[in-house]
Order: sequence, then structure tokens, then C-alpha cells
Amino acid sequence: MSEQPTLAQLAERLGAELRLASGASANQVPTGLSTLQDADAGQVSFLASANYRRYLSVTRACAVLVTEDLADSCPVSALVVRNPYLAFAEASAIYDSTPQYVPGVEASANVHPAAEVHPSAYIGPGAVVEAYVRIAEGVVIGANSVVGEGSEIGARSRLYPSVVVYHGCSIGADCIIHSHTVIGADGFGFAPHQKRWIKIHQLGGVEIGDEVEIGACTCIDRGALGNTVIGRGVKIDNMVQIAHNVRIGDYSAMAACSAVAGSAVIGKHCTIAGGAGIVGHITIADSSHVTARTLVTKSIDEPGSYSSGTPFSDNRSWRKNAVRFGQLDQMSRRLRELERQLQRESSGEDDS
Repeated sequence: MSEQPTLAQLAERLGAELRLASGASANQVPTGLSTLQDADAGQVSFLASANYRRYLSVTRACAVLVTEDLADSCPVSALVVRNPYLAFAEASAIYDSTPQYVPGVEASANVHPAAEVHPSAYIGPGAVVEAYVRIAEGVVIGANSVVGEGSEIGARSRLYPSVVVYHGCSIGADCIIHSHTVIGADGFGFAPHQKRWIKIHQLGGVEIGDEVEIGACTCIDRGALGNTVIGRGVKIDNMVQIAHNVRIGDYSAMAACSAVAGSAVIGKHCTIAGGAGIVGHITIADSSHVTARTLVTKSIDEPGSYSSGTPFSDNRSWRKNAVRFGQLDQMSRRLRELERQLQRESSGEDDS
């Protein structure tokens, strides 16, 4: 982490208007970021949601990122911005404490002589870099990570400890891959034959674009034929499953525990919420939003927000409703019959 800025310097870097509280100094050096309710007198906070406005009047932060309409309500110095959440994201880079490494290869790392490693890259202890791998400038390969034969890691990308990249995979520039994620394992492909399963060898790879971040314990399978493709700027949370030959468009995001079956295509700028499932061989239109625990069973052709599943309730009510789910078809048939009967009566067919 570089030398920390003063309040005035922070305002300048964030494009904020600094409005000092009584007795405050523009030369104060904040120690970091925190929430409104937990910040101490040396920290900067932000207010991006009305749900937290109640904490503004009691915050102990030295300054708060707020919009113009809330600046006068701020009891401490205000950093006035149009989008406090975006400004918070930009400020988080200033106070980032992620360790930095001196370029080089640790003694316990195993780098194949046929691998090409840029002199500015760092290869951590116990890491393995196999033959014909290409590691670009500024890359960090964390401890005990493995980069398989013929794979490529683009400039300034970072693999945290214990990431595994199988053979023949491509990761773009400025990517972040968190621990225990596996890139390029075999897709789930088997042909049934005489009550047995015959393995379909997965002949493709994985292609990951620039500026992608992938959370911990996520799996992205290699393609059966052709590549599994993750577009530029895609963000994938922890414990997500991406099956073989899936394609995810640029700047889409997937939350934790979601899963996509083989050959599904997700468009650009989509959001897939936690626990959602997407079946294989379907297409999801650009700018579609799938809410939590939704199961998408057919293609989505129009942008919008899509949901399925049932909201929680107390167990007694849920059990009653669960029984009624099984009665819906019978109830529908009875309703149609009642409608027909009413139509006959209204038309005089039953007059005697």
C-alpha cells in the first residue's frame, strides 16, 4: 500500500467536493475505510443506501462520501460525489493492503525449462509452471498454484494460492483468480452404453478475457469441442459451476452457488443471482437479470428480470401450500368445468 493521502488529496483523487466540518483539517490523513456504524475517527465511510441513513447522524468517521442532498445532514466532513458507492470502490483501491511481491521465482517453485516467464512476474513457493506455458509481465502466481502445459496468463493477472489451471487454457490481462478455483477440468460428458458410461474426452480449452475476477472454489470446465468462453470484465463469485462450452458475455456477473449447464449462452451485462441454475443449450439475452434461486429452463429472448421458486414462510403455512401445489392441476380442471357450466347457464342452455 502506497503512502496514504490527506483528506484534500483523497477528494481530488475521487473527484469529490470536500466540505470540512467545524474544526476539521483538510490535511488529516485517514487510516482507511469502514462502515458508517463501525468507523472510528480516523476512517472514511460512505452512504450509498437509504437503509443506512439512520447511522449518518451518529457516525464517528472523519469524513463520509455522500450525495449533494445529504451533505448538509452530515455531522462530520463530507466528500460530496454523485455516486457514493462508485467512489467507495475507487477509494478501496487507494487503501488496498494486498501484498506485493518482488519479481522472481521462489526456490521451491518448479518452472519447466520450456516455459516462458516474463522477468517481471512472480512465481510463489511450491508453484508449478509446466512446459510451453507463457506468463506475461507483472503476473503473480501464488503459492502451490499450478499452470498446465501450453496455458497462457496475461499481463498483471494474479492467481492466489492453490489455483489450478489445466493445460491449454488462456487467461487474459488484469484478471484475478482466487484460491482453490479450477480452470479447465474436464466437462461432465459421458455416453451411455450397455449400462455403462463411456467418457467423452474433452478436447477444447477455456478462454478467459481481460479484467475477469473469479472467486474461491469455483470450477470452469474445458470445452468438449471448442472452448468454454468467459468474456471481458465478467465477475464470478465463490463456488460457481460453469460447465463445458458455456459462453458468458462481456461484463456479466454471477453470484455464489449459481450453476450453468453445458453449452448455455449468457449474454452481455447479465446478472445471475445466488443459487440460480441455468439448464444447458439455452440462450439468455443481453441485459437479463435472474433473481436468487431461480431455475431457468428455457431461453430468455427479451431483456428483463426473471424469477422462479417460492418465497419462504413459516413451516406450517409452507406445508399447507406444498400440498396445494400438487392439487393445482385438479383445481384448474374443476375451475374450467365451472366456467363452462356458467357459460351454459348464461346462454340459457340449462333452461327447463
